[in-house]
Amino acid sequence: MLPIHEDTSDLIFRVLFSTIFIGLGMEHLLSDALLQTFIPDWLGPKRLVSIASGVVLLAGGTSIAAGYKVDVGATVLAVFLIAVTAIVHAPGLVGEPPARAGDCTWLWTVYQRSNFVKNICLFGVCIHLMTHRPGRHSLDAYLRRR
Repeated sequence: MLPIHEDTSDLIFRVLFSTIFIGLGMEHLLSDALLQTFIPDWLGPKRLVSIASGVVLLAGGTSIAAGYKVDVGATVLAVFLIAVTAIVHAPGLVGEPPARAGDCTWLWTVYQRSNFVKNICLFGVCIHLMTHRPGRHSLDAYLRRR
């Protein structure tokens, strides 16, 4: 067993867990051409939906990484995960958009299945973080000490 203090372990966990949300948030804000193709037409202006998604992902991920109001950040991300899983990935398990037909059907299926399961796993961690109190290497702990 590694001799890592619980507070250090908490920091590593929060930062590593947050990387997917921070990275995807930045992608939604800076380079979202591919991501926009997955947004259903009925949701409205795809660029606006993508930017809003990026802001939510970045805010929630940064909150958890910094250890600031982790319960709020986790709740925001949990709601986001439920929405995107229900709107994008669950329907993608049973069909594929016409623009993706052809030789890449297997890739679409693998992509949707892996993202569906990944989101369920991330949702589980968010549930845990809703009741988690970050350790001393967090902004919340710093503010409590002041």
